[in-house]
Amino acid sequence: MSNIPRFAAYAAAFEKAYESDDWSSLRDFFTEDAVYEVGLPLLGAERCEGREAILEWFPTVVEGFDRRFESRTLRAIDGPREDGDAVWIHGVATYRAPGIPDFELELEETAHFREGRIHRLVDAYSPEMKAEARRFLAEVGPRLGLRLALGD
Repeated sequence: MSNIPRFAAYAAAFEKAYESDDWSSLRDFFTEDAVYEVGLPLLGAERCEGREAILEWFPTVVEGFDRRFESRTLRAIDGPREDGDAVWIHGVATYRAPGIPDFELELEETAHFREGRIHRLVDAYSPEMKAEARRFLAEVGPRLGLRLALGD
């Protein structure tokens, strides 16, 4: 049985949670021992271990990053594709704010499923994307109230 419909349901639920700021609706999409590899430590965390830590991270990063911009739009570039228990997608999030150049954050996300729930979520960014994110955030981050983590 394909995990793509479950991934699509998770993505839709994430967007609803993003709008409502009620992240509890994502609980059933993750195993209790789920791990989220954030992939861009500039945003704060590098890795979240356990469903509760993941559910606490989402509103933290949304409040500390996404909501600093006026808008955020998502666009799929490729996928979703399935390989065994994993669903992969390649996409871009475009962030906009007045007086700030648009910022396009391109990533690949892979969700590994166990019994219909995500047990490992991995966000991956190219070295070039990481460098561009660092440059952009160093340049305009202070105007948006953004702080860089020193790690990446």
